[in-house]
Parts: sequence; structure tokens; C-alpha cells
Amino acid sequence: MSPLTFPEFALLWQRWQGQATPTVHRRIILWLAARLAEGEQRLLLLAFRNCGKSTLLGLLAAWLLYRDPDHRVLVLAAEQALATKLSRYARQVIERHPLCAGLRGKGAGVWTDEAFTVARAATWRDPSLLARGIGGNITGAHADTVICDDVEVPNTAATASRRAWLRERLGEIEHIVSPDGLQIYAGTPHTYYSIYAGDARPEVGEEAPFLPGFRRCTVPILTADGGSAWPERFPTDAVAAMRARIGPSAFASQMLLQPAAPDAARLDPDQMQPYDEPLVLTVRNGRAELTLGTVRLVAASAWWDPAFGQGEQGDGSVFAAVFSDADGGLWLHRIAYLAVDAADPLDPAGQQCRQVADCAADLHLPAVTIETNGIGAFLPGLLRRELARRQLAISVQTATARQAKDQRILGALEVPLAARLLHVHRSVLETPFPLEMREWRPGRNRRDDGLDAVAGAIAAAPVRLPAHAAAGRSAAWWGAGPVQAKTDFSL
Repeated sequence: MSPLTFPEFALLWQRWQGQATPTVHRRIILWLAARLAEGEQRLLLLAFRNCGKSTLLGLLAAWLLYRDPDHRVLVLAAEQALATKLSRYARQVIERHPLCAGLRGKGAGVWTDEAFTVARAATWRDPSLLARGIGGNITGAHADTVICDDVEVPNTAATASRRAWLRERLGEIEHIVSPDGLQIYAGTPHTYYSIYAGDARPEVGEEAPFLPGFRRCTVPILTADGGSAWPERFPTDAVAAMRARIGPSAFASQMLLQPAAPDAARLDPDQMQPYDEPLVLTVRNGRAELTLGTVRLVAASAWWDPAFGQGEQGDGSVFAAVFSDADGGLWLHRIAYLAVDAADPLDPAGQQCRQVADCAADLHLPAVTIETNGIGAFLPGLLRRELARRQLAISVQTATARQAKDQRILGALEVPLAARLLHVHRSVLETPFPLEMREWRPGRNRRDDGLDAVAGAIAAAPVRLPAHAAAGRSAAWWGAGPVQAKTDFSL
């Protein structure tokens, strides 16, 4: 009896597991089977996030061993844990699939999540299936099939140096796979300069795409007519909600498999929602409440990105304060581009601390976060001293920006802008902030100080209770204040 085809093997497994096989999975299974039947040796599967492609590749690995127990499979992923998940699933299929009973018999060797050997006639040094992270040691390994499952992730694609490292590591595959062996890449693009790109990127020195000659299958979450590719799991309304939640750029890249060029990124100031209402602090029965018109605010985050440069001489020093309401709305109430007066007897650092303290007191803030990259390292102590001098119960926190500035700005601003959740006070529109937003382009920005400060304030966790605030005269509107209950009895 000839071995079952891959579609037969996979569909029988799903039936024995009591699970249906969605149309999107059937499409991928049939595509893989057709390409293998044609003798294709270089395959690229691009499928939207959470499509289940790793599960299908685990089934494929089990089928390859069922068809030929002497076959050797190497699974590579961005991290060891990801590779092990696929390997573990393939092992479980072999353990439970009725047609694989012979693979578990006498002669089977090592049997772990990261590597296992089925009962086979050949004597190889390599296990039947080996799982490794892309940074692991694969020197000396040999395989008839190499499956690269999600080797491109933010950690391996965020910077030019990481992308170069990833390409260098993947270049080792040619020394591992047998001359007539099979290479399968599967994933989603995480950068415009993706290893999965169909065209060369001449601006980074590419003369050809990284995977030339690979047969491609692209499975976005939306079909040609705008419907869901997997409506049972991702209904159309859930897809629309996801687009609003993660933002247009991430949705296009991760779900539609269409990464945009860096210069295509835009921040549209016309998507901001202007308002005129002032902050109003009300204390009733010993409990404080901060409102903007009829909107009650529940949290705040304030970010100071300090600098001593002025104008064209360097980065500007900017303070930004963002409030949050209970419905997820963001209210950008203040941006202060801090200035230094040469005629002021106070030193520049002291002048800036004085301005930040003025803003914090005026806005009833529970805390201020200072970005301590560069000159910010010594400012927290100066600001704490200024706040203590004024007897303000405002905590001073510190943070170090580790992400690239362009990614930080786009990640913080794109989603609330697209969802129309970013409200800005009219005074903000009179600052350089809207112009910075309109002219912003990743990688080539002359002025983005306000954007950076606002991104820090949005990304910072909302502060409801200051961790280190001293007792003072600020009312705890964020929910930490005392409550006095009225009673009708006496002791």
C-alpha cells in the first residue's frame, strides 16, 4: 500500500482529533502538496498571524517522516522555544497518528521535545527531527528538509545590524541541507527590508531579493472581495476591530503581508480631536475628581525629554502631559517647549526644572517621568528638590529609551490617531507639534522633539498612585484620596 498523500494524512489527523479543517488550512495543505508533487525544492509561505501555519508545518514534518523514516528534518525559528513548539507538535502527531505506529517501534532513539529519532533503517548522526533557534549552534548538522518557521521577528529584523546577522545565519543552511533537499520558509514580514520581500531593495545594497527563485504562497487575512480568510475564527467585525487596535501599519504588515516602505509612514495631525475645555479639579466629601468638561479623567502620564540644545543648535527640551479617561481616550493637554534665558541667574538645568514643576503643579499631576538618556541622569534629583521646595506631592520617576526613536514615535501615536482616540487641547495646536507631525518621516527628521516627548507620555503606564510622593497639598484625583462616609449613628 502506497503512503498517503500529505492532504490525506493531514485531513485524517484532523478527523481523528475531532477537529474541522478550515478552508484556509486546506488551501495551504493543497499548495504544499502540489509544490512537492512538482518536485519544488524552495518554498515560501507567507500567512497572516495566528493562521496556524506552524501547526501545518508540524504536520508536514510528521508526514515527511511517515513517508520516509530515514528522512532528516531541521526546524529553525527565531528562538529555541519557537522551534521546540513545532518539534513538540510533530512528535505528538507521530505518537498518536495511527499510521505512524511503526515509527515508534524498535529502533527509535532519542525522544525529546527538541530532538527525536524514529525507527529507521539508516544510521545517521543526526536525529530525525532537530529543533534549533537561529542563534544556536547548527554547525555540523545535516538535513534533507530545513523548515524556517518565523525566523524573522522584531528581535531579528528591527535594525540593519540585526537583519544582516539574520541573513548571515540563514546563509548556513546551504551548507546543511542536502543537494536535492527541501527548504521551506514560513512567516510574516516585520520590516520593509524583510527576507521575504519579493523585490530587491537597492537602497540597502541588494541586487536580488534574499529568497530568489522561491515559489510563494501568500495568504492574507482578507480575501479579494474583502471577506475574512478564516471567518469561523476571525469574523469580519473582529478583523475590523483588530485593524483599529493595532494600527494600519502593523495590520498591513502582519495581517495583509504588505509592509510599507519607511518613507511611507505618516502621522496625520488632522486625525487629532481638538478641545477647549480646561482642567477642573473638584473635591467633594474629601474625594478629588479631575475633569475636562463632562469627561472624568482617571490617569495621567507626563514625560520630560530633556536637552540643553536650542533651535537649530541641537535637540530641544520638551515636556508633555497626557491624561486618560475610562473609555481609553487620550487627552494631550500640554506640551511645553522649554526655553533657557541667558539673563536668568539660575543655571539652565534649574530653569528647566522650574518650568517642569510649574506645569506639574498647574496640571495636578501625580508624577513626572524623566528620560535619563544623556543629560537626564542628574535631573531627577534637581526636580525632586524643586518640587519639595514647593511642598508638592509629585513623584519623579526615570526611564531609559531603548527602542529606536522612529519606532517609538510610530508605535505610540499611530494607533490612537487611527482610532480617533487622541484629543489635543487647542493650546497644543499653537506649538510646533502639529508641524512636526505633518513633516515627520522615519529616518530623516530635523525636528521631532515634541513627537518624542508625546510618544513617551503615551507609552508610559498611566500613574494612578504615586510610588514615592511625599505628603503635600495636591489632591489625589486619580483615586488614592481619602473618602469620608456620612453616617446617621454616633458612638
